[in-house]
Amino acid sequence: MSARPIVSLGLTVMSTSHDCRLCGTPLTRTFVDLGMSPLCESYIPAGRLDEPEVFYPLHVRLCDACLLVQLPAYVPGEQIFSDYAYFSSYSDSWVAHAKRYAEAMIDRLALTPDSLVTEVASNDGYLLQHFQAAGIGVLGVEPAGNVAAAAQAKGIPTEVQFLGPETGRQIADRRGRADLVAANNVFAHVPDIRGFAAGLRALVKDDGLVTLEFPHLLRLIERRQYDTIYHEHFSYLSLLTSSAALATAGLRVVDVDELATHGGSLRVYARPEDAAGEPTGCVKAVLAAEEAAGLHTVAGHEGFAAAVLKIKSDLLGFLLKAAQQGRPVAGYGAPGKGNTLLNHCGIRSDLLSYTVDRSPVKQGQFLPGTHIPIYPPERLAETRPDYILVLPWNLRDEISKQLDYVRTWGGKLVFGIPELDIV
Repeated sequence: MSARPIVSLGLTVMSTSHDCRLCGTPLTRTFVDLGMSPLCESYIPAGRLDEPEVFYPLHVRLCDACLLVQLPAYVPGEQIFSDYAYFSSYSDSWVAHAKRYAEAMIDRLALTPDSLVTEVASNDGYLLQHFQAAGIGVLGVEPAGNVAAAAQAKGIPTEVQFLGPETGRQIADRRGRADLVAANNVFAHVPDIRGFAAGLRALVKDDGLVTLEFPHLLRLIERRQYDTIYHEHFSYLSLLTSSAALATAGLRVVDVDELATHGGSLRVYARPEDAAGEPTGCVKAVLAAEEAAGLHTVAGHEGFAAAVLKIKSDLLGFLLKAAQQGRPVAGYGAPGKGNTLLNHCGIRSDLLSYTVDRSPVKQGQFLPGTHIPIYPPERLAETRPDYILVLPWNLRDEISKQLDYVRTWGGKLVFGIPELDIV
């Protein structure tokens, strides 16, 4: 694919064949280009370290027409999500967040044992287990068979499916339509956002409620969270663009919460149009905040690439200085976002000797692209590095408590996002 760059409003305009997944307009404008990177959850076993890896572009576009920030589907969703290495239950704070949500929804909707809660991208049952414990009927819809098996082992009924209009209708025919359909941190993960929205509409009752949680584009830009850009995230959503996507399926946003999760997320509440009513003042307030930040114009999206370059420069400067001084640096966590950061910065095991992760699925493997080894957390106490680079910065409070013991040997924690911070 050939491309001729043009500079306009501080954003690069490229000649390209990609079309907007929401409105179909040709995508000609760059939001940020992070170069080439492997799939962020494609961890490498030791026996495959000498085999070639496939790298794909991380070139994010902005639609001039509907303003959806998006990564073209360089990789089919089926290739990414049919077998997945992320298990939600390994984050204590995320499970606690899910429990609070379940309690709030049970109260808000007066759910009973006769109700049905369906979660799309239900992972290992981290959320539905709380509804089930309250005696409420549940159903998971999860495309990754290996992760769905973990939920099924807990006794949570789970359909191993990718959601779309047809699969949504089929599931609803077999299992019934739900009073509540939850879709946490999945709306950004679907290449066919219109088809997914239609699937949600098929699953929910005509007077039911759909809730979605996703990282807020406003916070991503404001807090320079560029490592949340990876191939699993096809769209980077504002309330404006998520509302437009849901509207294509006859779902209207009626309320919204601003959450601290994932560095700043939205929880959107939507109902079928005939049951929607007027949106709350919170909807109007978030839209106003987005407009004030410039996200309702093309020009308001400029300047992000310069912020990304500063993060890269500062982190590399720190790691190079630590290496020159002979002060070892290890990592904590092996999240997808960490792989974006490490590959974009060109960080390898000479600057980050290893990382650790609580998930046994990742332990003993190597990070994609960088081939940094992943060990159990006990490795930190065994080797006592001077610095620990925390890759899942969105769990900063939880991880800082877990790693409080590193003070015993004078170790310090390092955070690269939103700016270099050594504590």
